[in-house]
Amino acid sequence: MHIPPWPVSAERGRSEVALRFEDITQDGRMVLEVAGQALGQAVWRQLVNGSPLMRVLRTSTIVPVLSRLRIEGEAGPFAVAGPVSATGSYGLAHADDGRIFLLMWGELAAPHAHTYGPSAAPDAARATAMRVFAEHVMTRPFGPAEERRVRELPEPMEPVPAVAWNGPAPEALASLPPGARPLDEVPLLDDAELPFGLIHTDSNQHVNSLVYLRAFEEALLRRLRAHGRSTSVLSRMVDVVYRKPFFAGQVARVRLQAFELDGRVGAAGTFVLDGAADARPHAFVHMLAG
Repeated sequence: MHIPPWPVSAERGRSEVALRFEDITQDGRMVLEVAGQALGQAVWRQLVNGSPLMRVLRTSTIVPVLSRLRIEGEAGPFAVAGPVSATGSYGLAHADDGRIFLLMWGELAAPHAHTYGPSAAPDAARATAMRVFAEHVMTRPFGPAEERRVRELPEPMEPVPAVAWNGPAPEALASLPPGARPLDEVPLLDDAELPFGLIHTDSNQHVNSLVYLRAFEEALLRRLRAHGRSTSVLSRMVDVVYRKPFFAGQVARVRLQAFELDGRVGAAGTFVLDGAADARPHAFVHMLAG
C-alpha cells in the first residue's frame, strides 16, 4: 500500500517542529516515530482541534480511534537543530460496511544538513524527510457495544462526503510482499517478551500507537542477527493496522517473518497477547529497512 493522494481541495495546516536529539540517527536520517509530529502539529493542533467537526464529536462522545498508520522516511541527512516544517491535511470518508473514517496526511521537510556541521542557511531549500498517512475510525468507545460503530455523524455536521475508503485487509500485512525472498521459512514468535507499563501509555488509556514501531523494529533486528546479517539498518517504511489496543500490565509478543526484497530487508508480522497463541492479533505490521 502506498500513501493515498492528498485531498485536492482540503485546507492545509502548517507548523514548525522542534526535534529531539534522539530523533536523528548517526547517519542523519529521521526515525519513523518523528512522523507523529507532522500529524500532531499541522493537523490536530492547526486544523482539527477547535473545528466544528471536533466540537460535534466531543458533544456526541465520538472519538476518532487510530486504526492504520503508514509512514515513509527519506534519506537525508538532516540536522537536529532543523529547521523542520510540518504540513498536513485531513478529510472524511466512508467504507462499504458503513464505517466513517477521519483520514489524515502529513509531511515533514527540512534542509539537508548535519548536526555537527555548518547550520543551514535560513532560506535553504527544504527536502521531504517523512510522509505519513493515518486512518481513524469513528467510534463511541464508552457506549454500549451495539452503538460503538458510528455510521452517521450527528447534526449540525454536513453529511460525510461520498469519498470511499476501503483499505487493504489487515491480514495482508502479515504476509510476504510479492517478489520477497524469505529469510525465515515461517513466521516465528520472537523470544523477547514486551511487558507494558505506564511509560508505554498515553491519555487514551492504552499503549501509544508509536510504541509498536520501535518494538517491531527491534524484533526485526534480532531476526537479522540470528541470520548473521548486519543490524546497521533503519526502518524506512512501516504500515501498521491496529485492531485491538494493549494496556499497561499486559505482556505482548511479536510474531514475524523476515525477508529480503530488492536489496532491502524487512519483516511482516503481528503483535499477539503473550500466552494466547491462537488468539486474533492485536496489530498487523509490515516493515522495510535499509
